[in-house]
Amino acid sequence: MDLKGKRIAVLVDNVYQELEVWYPVLRFREAGAEVVLVAGKAGQTYSSKLGYPCRSDISYDDARAADFDGVIAPGGFAPDYIRRHAKAIEFVRQMFEEGKLVAGICHGPWVLCSAGVLQGRRATSFFSIKDDVVNAGARWEDAEVVRDANLVTSRRPEDLPAFCRAAMEVLIPAPALAR
Repeated sequence: MDLKGKRIAVLVDNVYQELEVWYPVLRFREAGAEVVLVAGKAGQTYSSKLGYPCRSDISYDDARAADFDGVIAPGGFAPDYIRRHAKAIEFVRQMFEEGKLVAGICHGPWVLCSAGVLQGRRATSFFSIKDDVVNAGARWEDAEVVRDANLVTSRRPEDLPAFCRAAMEVLIPAPALAR
């Protein structure tokens, strides 16, 4: 898929799951998208669960929904830190309300719970946060990827190929069939 001209925010904080940040970052860049790492502080280095560094590009204070086509919330314990930032939650909520891609994998749906975007939607997550997702109003499914309009969720790193494909399909809708 050609994602030239698309701009994607990937939310980061300490104790992120390595594959759930870097696989989408590299896959979306490979497809031509500009990927921006967004965190509490611009230019700060955040460490993964295994200590792998990730340097943020911009802060939540500078992230504007109007400047992006999609947002991805990775897993690990980072989502618990991310959702402590009111501006991160507002950013995700605005992206959702504008019909843009909102995606979360593994524990990433914690951010979506806090943003209030799961009510009445189908979603999945890592099994241990199923109750949080259900209590946020979603219909939880045990599937490698669940797409509900502009919302894309997955369970774990093994689901990343399907997760990225579904997220890209939100960004590049299939052409209408000729009649």
